[in-house]
Amino acid sequence: MRAILALLACLALPACGLSPMYAGGGDAAVAQGLAAVDVPAIPGRGGWLVRNALQDRFGIAGDAPTAYRLDVRLDDTLEALGVLNDDTISRERRILRARYQLVDAATGAILLDATAGSDAGIDVVSSEYATIAAEQKALENLARAVAEQMATQVSLTLRARAAPAQ
Repeated sequence: MRAILALLACLALPACGLSPMYAGGGDAAVAQGLAAVDVPAIPGRGGWLVRNALQDRFGIAGDAPTAYRLDVRLDDTLEALGVLNDDTISRERRILRARYQLVDAATGAILLDATAGSDAGIDVVSSEYATIAAEQKALENLARAVAEQMATQVSLTLRARAAPAQ
């Protein structure tokens, strides 16, 4: 019974209009568009991490002449959540938010204006070194998550832009 349902689901899949974003591999319009995105320097350690994650994601198709620019502003905050009776903090939350715009380099037109963000909880322990290491690791993880959200939105925008040309 399960095999029959799986077979029917596979047969119905092409009818739903689902198409792979990177159909055509590195030669696909989306992959070439991502390779043509320039990400200027973003201030701060979080900015450095986000920029590197974006460049890793965008550079999959190789090098291409710059056609787009991704302007990014980051907001990195650390909040105290759990305060004990002796006024010590037992839990923190690190929040990383990005406001970004995809700009057409030739015309200056803004193709995408969006935000991305993520947050992580951190246990504050008696070792200051361990707490700082946890805060740094949280920032690294958040930078990857935010960069992934941004790359996905940029990919969708470039796919929509390339669709009329096909």
